[in-house]
This record gives sequence, C-alpha cells and structure tokens, in this order.
Amino acid sequence: MRLTDPEIETALAELTADWRSDGAALFLRVTRRDFASALALVTQVGAAAEAQNHHPDVTLGWGYCSFRLTTHSDGGLTAKDLKLARAIDAIIAS
Repeated sequence: MRLTDPEIETALAELTADWRSDGAALFLRVTRRDFASALALVTQVGAAAEAQNHHPDVTLGWGYCSFRLTTHSDGGLTAKDLKLARAIDAIIAS
C-alpha cells in the first residue's frame, strides 16, 4: 500500500541521513573519501537489500553513491522503502 504525503513527511523526519522525497521515491546521496569506500557502502546496502528482497536503484561514482528507493509494483513509496531506508541509515551510522 502506498504511503500518504503525511506518512512520508513523518518518515523523513525520523530518518537520520539526508533523505529527500518527490512523493514517489526516496533519494539519498552519500559522500565517501574515495571510490573503494563508496563501493564498500554499496556492498553493505546490497546485502541488506537482498535480506529484505527489496532493491534500490544505485549510482556509484568516485567518492559517492546514491540510492533511490521506490516500490515499482505499487507505483510509489511503501513501508518496504522505509524499512530499507532505516537499514541504510543504520549502515551509514555504523
């Protein structure tokens, strides 16, 4: 079930990283000191995504990675996206 705008706003306030939303997806860009560090973060997020069977769109570059979360089958943001965003927050904080 898709999240409402108020639910999305509440979720954004609870997330610790600098997540953004356009109402249909969550977006996060994370900077790291180099390519290897960004790749390591993507690998950790990939493991969390596999465990949840919910996979982000990922962009990887030198010193950064970006994540886009949406539930394609529901056409927008769902609780699955929030669960993965929380997991990504925890990975970044560790």
